[in-house]
Amino acid sequence: MSPRPLALVGTTEPMAAHAVYFVMTDRFVNGDPSNDHREQGLPDHGTWGGPVPGAPPGREDYVGYLGGDFRGILDNAGYIRDMGFGAVWLTPIVEQPDEAFSGGTPAAWGKMFTDGGKSGYHGYWATNFYEIDEHLPSEGLDFRALTAGLRARGLKTVLDVVANHGSPSFSAPTQRDAFGKLFNEAGELVADHQNLPPRRLKPTTNPLHAFFRTEPDIVELSNLDERNPAVVDYLVGSSLKWLGQGADALRLDTIKHMPLPFWKTYADRLRAEHPGLFMFGEAFTYEPEVLGAFTQPANGEISVLDFPLQKAMGEVFGKRDAGFEAIVPALFLDGGPYANPYVLMTFYDNHDMPRLDADDAGFINANNLLFTVRGIPVVYQGSEVGFMRGTAEHAGNRNYFGQARIDAAPANPIHAALKRIATLRANTPALQRGLQVNVEFEGQRAAFYRVLEHEGVAQTALVLLNKGDAATRFRIDELAQPGRWREALGGGTHVLAEGQAFEAEVPANGVQVFLFEQPVTAPALRRAVESAAAVLAR
Repeated sequence: MSPRPLALVGTTEPMAAHAVYFVMTDRFVNGDPSNDHREQGLPDHGTWGGPVPGAPPGREDYVGYLGGDFRGILDNAGYIRDMGFGAVWLTPIVEQPDEAFSGGTPAAWGKMFTDGGKSGYHGYWATNFYEIDEHLPSEGLDFRALTAGLRARGLKTVLDVVANHGSPSFSAPTQRDAFGKLFNEAGELVADHQNLPPRRLKPTTNPLHAFFRTEPDIVELSNLDERNPAVVDYLVGSSLKWLGQGADALRLDTIKHMPLPFWKTYADRLRAEHPGLFMFGEAFTYEPEVLGAFTQPANGEISVLDFPLQKAMGEVFGKRDAGFEAIVPALFLDGGPYANPYVLMTFYDNHDMPRLDADDAGFINANNLLFTVRGIPVVYQGSEVGFMRGTAEHAGNRNYFGQARIDAAPANPIHAALKRIATLRANTPALQRGLQVNVEFEGQRAAFYRVLEHEGVAQTALVLLNKGDAATRFRIDELAQPGRWREALGGGTHVLAEGQAFEAEVPANGVQVFLFEQPVTAPALRRAVESAAAVLAR
């Protein structure tokens, strides 16, 4: 019997079809001012507004809530879908403290890990993992209704969840509100840090300390102890609740702060009730070996945000203007630590790092790569118009986006170019799931194939990128595939004869994608694609 031919497919993961738009809910759109709770925490620990001290003239950033909510997301689902996205990633939705934090280092302009005076507007300071924070829902629009509404508008919901920590839990002058406390679904207190430094906790003698580790971890955040079965049950139960209300996938915050066996247990228990559940984690590191460990089946088979590629994209499309060759090592197409690089979550900026520091052309070129290269694209709200470009946390990165900017976005050149390439990806299986074969990555130019031959679909995309300021002409000889190629972004056709080179011009700061709708027959290209498939099969 002859060996079964390799499937020419990068991934069969269904989520790969859907580019993801990342929404920091409170900073997106205030669709319902009635849930703002602007008086909360007053007079001395208010949770609304609160300018970051030390802002330069004309600049602003805030440490409190600014009003974004479920209504603001649902009202703009059409805007997100129209850009070509198939999923929305929401920051955590769970209950946060009702006051600003009085401990820690006071927030200051441009400084990270300074939480003094800050509220839980971002959602990462849970006090009850089973309750929705009151700033988010509206009458008739709870989380279940939101996910149903997004689904009706063609969007999946990716929910951000935290497993390694709760709210800030020590260093305040006195314990206030629910800081350092955790409540269960019945509203009962199950854990309390009691404003004690971690090393003063007594988990063996005080039941309220048993949820916490006695080692400090991230600033003043409570460090949950995954060795306690009750903690695992608590976290798994919470995630199952929100999955039951319509979350389609999960983003796992600070994943490297919990050990690998925990993630295996967590993933197995969730997938026992939701088979095939897609999850991706945030391990803020540029070490591929650290990231890759989470993707292995033995550790839960959890995808990750692709920080090495993010770093390379910043160098190539930001002010440094490095050549395309800087992208290649981060792709790991020839093997590496990832179980499958085609399901990594690709991005060039987010809420925890400075936004891409680039001009309009830089953003356009970054998106042209992001939506054609291997992986699942993620775009942070506002980057579709270059909002607050180059700014870090506490310096504008998380500023309120708002309805007026959304209404104006279609006139922005970055938005127009993103919509063009994202819509193409949404309609092109080869760009979602195809194997990648590089032809050229050098200087201002990149050329590569994405090849898909799987379950009755045969499609090859040839991607040509030019980030230079002048048009450039590509010529592909050895890896040329004869036949009829359709110009995906222009409507023209190229009919290539046997032995003929493929030639095409790409405008300045532009992209061309050509589609071939038959199996690959050119010997050199066929060998290259089968080699790429063999790498995945190892």
